[in-house]
Amino acid sequence: MRAIGYTKSFPIDDPQSLVDLDLPKPEAAGRDLLVEVKAVSVNPVDTKIRQRREDPDGKPQVLGWDASGVVVAVGADVTGFKVGDEVFYAGAIDRPGTNSEYHLVDERIVGHKPHSLDWAQAAAFPLTSVTAWETLFDRLDVRKPVPGAANAILIIGGAGGVGSITIQLARQLTDLTVIATASREETRGWVEDLGAHHVIDHRKPLAAQVEALGLGAPGFVFSTTHTDEHIAEIGELLSPQGRLALIDDPKTLDIVPLKQKSISVHWELMYTRSLFQTVDMGEQGKLLDEVARLVDAGTIRTTLAENFGRIDAANLRRAHERIESHTAKGKIVLEGF
Repeated sequence: MRAIGYTKSFPIDDPQSLVDLDLPKPEAAGRDLLVEVKAVSVNPVDTKIRQRREDPDGKPQVLGWDASGVVVAVGADVTGFKVGDEVFYAGAIDRPGTNSEYHLVDERIVGHKPHSLDWAQAAAFPLTSVTAWETLFDRLDVRKPVPGAANAILIIGGAGGVGSITIQLARQLTDLTVIATASREETRGWVEDLGAHHVIDHRKPLAAQVEALGLGAPGFVFSTTHTDEHIAEIGELLSPQGRLALIDDPKTLDIVPLKQKSISVHWELMYTRSLFQTVDMGEQGKLLDEVARLVDAGTIRTTLAENFGRIDAANLRRAHERIESHTAKGKIVLEGF
């Protein structure tokens, strides 16, 4: 089968950083579905893994943690899907990725594709939707107010893939006032269109901008990027007993200044459930089915911003390059082999 991967970690401008491969077609067993991949999207995690992970024996590494496609075979223990089902999912970080014609995935982390979306639009959803949902409702527990705080959330990196869906979920499923950061005219318009009540500039001090809104100190902050650069401002602007969630990978993060306000810090990694085979692993499949329902009802919409064409090494290198430039908004998708 056709696939795209690498054996050595090279800079993205090196043609060997991602190459076209011919790999054996996998077979479904146990609780796995074998999916014929129709479209994939590219996330920052793809670029991070490409830069850091090599197989000591030189085995090709296939990236990709978002896909939409059709189930073509099921393992003996599968109960929730059948051949022919249209699905979307983000996969597991410790297994081969979705940048291949056929892909194995545990049924518990798979959702039924929204009927109203095409393959590319659906592929933009899974990883960011799971991340945003788990952050809002499992980690930050935004339905439980912070005493005395403004019923508001600040989303740092509002125009990114995760920020784009978090804005929608917070706006449509809660009564929170949504504050998002964006620094360019294009991205400011993007987050406003997605439903942010207020937009501030993450290149300027955050606390003063939030105070100027006149809302009071927010109870929640979701930092998707550059948390280490913003941590002092976050501590200043958050309400006492507020909650901070983050998903990026700062080399160091000094949270001691948050102690005086009893600010709680919550990490979110959407792969935790699949990595550790947690007892509630199936919640991610249910979550994606709920996202599909919300999409088909017109409550939320795809965050697809650019379609880079067919799934091949050249186009994936372009996508990785865009992600690494930190200028992407929404999601970049590739479709078809």
